[in-house]
Amino acid sequence: MAISARVPQRLSHLPFRGSRAVAAGLLTRTMLRGPTWLRLLPDVYVHRDAHRADDHRTWCEAVALRLPPDATLAGRSAAWLFGVDLLTPGDPVTALLPTTSRLRPHPRMSLVRSPLPEEDRTRFAGLPVTTALRTAFDLGRHGSRVEALVAVDALLRRRVVELPALRDYAAARARWPGSPLIREVLALAEPLSESPMETRLRLLLLDAGLGPLTAQHEVRHGGRFVARVDLAWPALRIAVEYDGDHHRERAHFRRDVARLNALRSAGWIVLRFTAADVLRHPEATVALVRQALAERHAATPTR
Repeated sequence: MAISARVPQRLSHLPFRGSRAVAAGLLTRTMLRGPTWLRLLPDVYVHRDAHRADDHRTWCEAVALRLPPDATLAGRSAAWLFGVDLLTPGDPVTALLPTTSRLRPHPRMSLVRSPLPEEDRTRFAGLPVTTALRTAFDLGRHGSRVEALVAVDALLRRRVVELPALRDYAAARARWPGSPLIREVLALAEPLSESPMETRLRLLLLDAGLGPLTAQHEVRHGGRFVARVDLAWPALRIAVEYDGDHHRERAHFRRDVARLNALRSAGWIVLRFTAADVLRHPEATVALVRQALAERHAATPTR
């Protein structure tokens, strides 16, 4: 008989506690030590056919089985469950534990200890997680300034949280660690930012003193819609855009050419940058934008 025929249906897809399966008579200890089951964490197993090494959801399910009752998934793992992917391949699952809770460390878990009142805990997608507000608050006050802003912008863009509510939440916790960082992040946050790289490009320009600038500006000419641009100085008719890899696709490229020609006909200068421009050559990127702004300022009549 095939091994799959002996697999209990309730254990065929998701991680489970081995001790509970044995106590329920579904498996034996000897069966758990066989090739059908993979041990993910202490006493947590999954069927070999259901295992995907880089599937963050599987690891969230596994870690949740080990959490004390007053702990939750948090940080980037909670954001991922809310539909906002801030992860890099192989990232461990972030879990938040109250200061009195105990859990043995594991390479696939990133354990954070912090006060976790009842109002900051919820369940989402069947798992214990920090609330959307607590998740955004934590991501906005830890790590680097740019990564904190990327996280908050992404959560705002997906409407996981709203900016006024997050500001109120942070203000009520002004003495928590990382509060100076999240205050700065909330002052810079832009719910209209459409991608992490767009956020990074916008912050690069703001830090260079080239603001203020408008996100997702609609360009109209002769009363007709021309295009929506990522970042703009509308009075000077200058646009800055981030081009991701999808812009290299043939159909997208054709649309980009027609769109760029329409913007130029409307009198706009459009500067387009890639990830390499933002991450590897930030000085050159800033210099090009600064030059365009200076040229337009020089050509604009003073009154």
